[in-house]
Amino acid sequence: MTGARRKPRGTLRNRRRSALALACLLSLAGPTADAQEGNESFEIGLSTSTISITSDFNGARLVVFGALDNADARLLRQQRYDIVVVLIGPRRPVVVREKERTFGIWINRGSETFESVPGSYALAATRPLADIARKELRERLSLGISDLQLGSVPPPGPSGQPAVDQPRDKGAPQANVSLAERRALAAGKPVVSMQGESSVGAYAEALKRIREAKGLYNQRVGSVQFVSPTLFRADLQLPADLPTGTHTARAYLFRSGVFIRETSEPLYVRKSGFESYIDDIATRYGILYGVGAVLLAIFTGWFGRLVFKRD
Repeated sequence: MTGARRKPRGTLRNRRRSALALACLLSLAGPTADAQEGNESFEIGLSTSTISITSDFNGARLVVFGALDNADARLLRQQRYDIVVVLIGPRRPVVVREKERTFGIWINRGSETFESVPGSYALAATRPLADIARKELRERLSLGISDLQLGSVPPPGPSGQPAVDQPRDKGAPQANVSLAERRALAAGKPVVSMQGESSVGAYAEALKRIREAKGLYNQRVGSVQFVSPTLFRADLQLPADLPTGTHTARAYLFRSGVFIRETSEPLYVRKSGFESYIDDIATRYGILYGVGAVLLAIFTGWFGRLVFKRD
């Protein structure tokens, strides 16, 4: 009668000892990279929560402070962490028109409508954006003027990670696509990215150039500095034509080119003094304000005629 051949007890005992030793070595090695991913967190604070616009307002500087928690000391020494701070103004619809001179008269040749355009955009980063994140990620997060999406950006998702960074279905409509691009898609026209040569991209680039020339859009590399191993500060330059409303200061944390998380704080910009009083009257009592403005213009013209009347 034949049967299964039994293995020597010494061989089984040696294998068990080898497995136990391997388990001990793995336990001493510490947590794996997947277990460590996303442990870092950070918070930010603004030098001021409210900016008042007066008649002599010619711009301001906003300082954003922040602190890293649970950061890897080795990566901190190697300067593998990057911070990008962005101040985004209130989003409003904007119509961009192209004018052409015909027979000495400037006429509108075409126009495109963008449904959600930031009134202002200021960015500060530790290094050039191309060295911090790949282009696809910069477009998803709207980091940088060239990659700024002129559309509605979804709110942050769970764990502080924006929903825009999630995988997207190519066949589904995107929330950060402008109204002009949606119309072009519906009409069957070719639409490419903002850096492309399509008509929609040309209008978008023209809008960015205009606002960048006015100082409404600006970005500065190297203006985010670590004042200590875990503390950092960012300097943002605000223009004189800063729009009123609620602005959002967003800070993005990167580790070796990998996006970790983001956090945000609101900034309120409002008019103050006599300008605020006039603006409040014009908003609440539009008809009375218009009638008063006409009467004031008539009185000013009549009074000026009396003063400078020639005999």
